[in-house]
Amino acid sequence: MAVASPAGRLRGPMRGIVAVLVTGILLPSPALAEPKPTVKQLKKELAGLQKESDKLIADYYNSRITHQKAEKVEKSARAKLAAAQETFDRHSVELRAMAVAQYTGGEPNQFAMLTGNRQDPSVLLARMALTQHVIALQDAKLRGFAQVRDAQQQAKDEAAARAKELDQTVGELEERKGKAEKQIERIKDKIDQLYTAPGLRPDGTFVPQLPQGADHITPRMALVKQLVQERFEVPYGIGCYRQIQDGGEHPLGRACDFMLSRGGAMPSAAELKRGDQIAAWVVKNAKRLGIMYVIYRQRIWHVRTGAWRTMSDRGGNTANHYDHPHVSVY
Repeated sequence: MAVASPAGRLRGPMRGIVAVLVTGILLPSPALAEPKPTVKQLKKELAGLQKESDKLIADYYNSRITHQKAEKVEKSARAKLAAAQETFDRHSVELRAMAVAQYTGGEPNQFAMLTGNRQDPSVLLARMALTQHVIALQDAKLRGFAQVRDAQQQAKDEAAARAKELDQTVGELEERKGKAEKQIERIKDKIDQLYTAPGLRPDGTFVPQLPQGADHITPRMALVKQLVQERFEVPYGIGCYRQIQDGGEHPLGRACDFMLSRGGAMPSAAELKRGDQIAAWVVKNAKRLGIMYVIYRQRIWHVRTGAWRTMSDRGGNTANHYDHPHVSVY
């Protein structure tokens, strides 16, 4: 007869309690979230990234020098080819003229001095001597043309080789530039992580703040403004505090407009791209910096939803936020 286990002999609620305890002991607990890196750790990572960045920048610099040298050599090769082509063309014309004259029965202007009885021995000797002279001239012309032809072909080959080298240096230059730019972006991202908006509670919410300073914005908004300015530059100015009648964050010192053009004009393609980059960066760092919402290109992104949605047409580039990203903080 099988003997019941101690757990099997327990009745009612006690059996459920034991099962919970056993399960808690045997099953692994959920993995704890990795702690956020400290400022010290971030600075250490930054130092390593900076060292790698310096090497990539040095490689890029050396590649630029190589590219510049290749450009000079390729330019010289093209000049030599142009000169060789000009000589080749001139000799080709002369050679064709000589061939035509030979085909039609005589060299041009070679026998104009021969007059009188062609059977006179002295005349025949003179003609023979002149013929030998013409043959020698033809041979020299042909040899000269062969040299010119060979020189032109050599110049062509050299120019093609130099052009190929130049293309190769362009590719290497772009590759090194791309690596350096990516590394710089990693450094910027690490630097961003060194900053956390003031007033952050342990539960992820933010303590309300009063405006301060000459621009009448909160410390949280001031930090976001500073970081955007440092990372992207805003050539057409930043407008923050202003009194408006329909509410919003501007009168509270919790909003800034990062202008991409003046006078309500549609920004250039480059400035629109800058606006996209600013908006993307703000969204990426929203929870850490206390961002509440972003408006740009007639769309709004709110931290609660984490998604963009289209807004109604308010009329005009400024009202629809085509000429500036609007950023509001808690």
